[in-house]
Amino acid sequence: MNPADMFTQVGSVIASVMFAWAMFKQYCPYSVQEYFDKYSKRAFTFVYPYIQISFNEFTGDRFMRSEAYSAIENYLGSRSSTQAKRLKADVVKNSQSVVLSMDDYEEVRNRQRKLYTNSGSYWRHVVFQHPASFETLAMEAERKQEIVDDLVIFSTAEDFYARIGRAWKRGYLLFGPPGTGKSTMIAAMANLLNYDIYDLELTAVKDNTELRKLLIETTSRSIIVIEDIDCSLDLTGQRKKKKEEEGERDEKDPKPKLPKEEDSKQSQVTLSGILNFVDGLWSACRGERLIVFTTNFVEKLDPALIRKGRMDKHIELSYCSFEAFQVLAKNYLRLDSHHLFARIQELLGETKMTPAEVAEHLMPKTITGDAKVCLESLIGALEKAKEDAILKAEEEAKEKEESARLKAEEEAKEKEKTKAEEEAKEKAKAEEEQKKRIHQLQRMQRSK
Repeated sequence: MNPADMFTQVGSVIASVMFAWAMFKQYCPYSVQEYFDKYSKRAFTFVYPYIQISFNEFTGDRFMRSEAYSAIENYLGSRSSTQAKRLKADVVKNSQSVVLSMDDYEEVRNRQRKLYTNSGSYWRHVVFQHPASFETLAMEAERKQEIVDDLVIFSTAEDFYARIGRAWKRGYLLFGPPGTGKSTMIAAMANLLNYDIYDLELTAVKDNTELRKLLIETTSRSIIVIEDIDCSLDLTGQRKKKKEEEGERDEKDPKPKLPKEEDSKQSQVTLSGILNFVDGLWSACRGERLIVFTTNFVEKLDPALIRKGRMDKHIELSYCSFEAFQVLAKNYLRLDSHHLFARIQELLGETKMTPAEVAEHLMPKTITGDAKVCLESLIGALEKAKEDAILKAEEEAKEKEESARLKAEEEAKEKEKTKAEEEAKEKAKAEEEQKKRIHQLQRMQRSK
């Protein structure tokens, strides 16, 4: 029998078996199928040399995500099997990763970072693929290096934190105007340390208990982020004022009121709950975690929320400096120098523009990607911003002058009014004394 005929017969046999199995699954009663599956699997174990073990994604009542499941999920990446065929695996302490080692002690790691967001009391995630790095971050080199050193020291300080008796975590407060790179810095932090990101939306959290549950479900080697915390919830003392106002209304109107539907849907997370989330007992349930708050208005936050020990490092991200512009020019235009840089440096020292606004002008404006066109666009925008700032300053000066003039007029009117009132009082007093003298004269005349 030649090979072609043999393969033809094998193919026919396989096709016949698949057809018979399809007919069996379709027409055979379910009870018979279950009986057949049960005993066929038992018979198969006598010749099958492997053991099947199932790992559930969540342990208990969906309370915590299984670290074993995460480790296996990371291991079963697309590239691990292509890099080596005979591997030994072990779970790294305090990590989601599986280290695969070969005989020559080389490691094969394939860990995809994840971006989580909260949906109710559970986390959902996607693969984190943000390309930001500290090399491309628009910031002064000295400040970038300071932040990088701080992060790297933290990530290797497990023994130090254990020795001093503190939970292995660190808080960062990123503050500054919109468009200054707060979110980009968080992505650069994650890429530098190979950490996952948990983007916590406070308005979607029902109460402090649900917040604690979300905290417990986070993993080590992660960054917990609350962006725009000044806008997320009312944590600046306004709740007390609101309650006092509601109390005053209740005193005026003692009739019992039904709770509003929108009130029942609002988050009941309190400032105390946030403080416990940051540095309470439950915050130590995992090690090697960063907690990052961002805000556009740091002065609005409660001092208790951002004190040292909670937000250990405060990083101000301000308007674009010339050194930050040089980083952007290299990233976007691949330029280290240009004759228009001197004019841009002069304008950046005279006006305010965020890195995001600068970057928009450095985006290619032509198919050829002419760098001069982009730089001229930026210069035009900076000159306009400078003119607008001058006009705004003049308008503010005029408004201030007008306000001072109106205030002076009001004060003058008030003085005139006060003077007129005093004169009227003096006149009334004089008239009263005159009446008294006349009355006394009339009494003396009558007595004579």
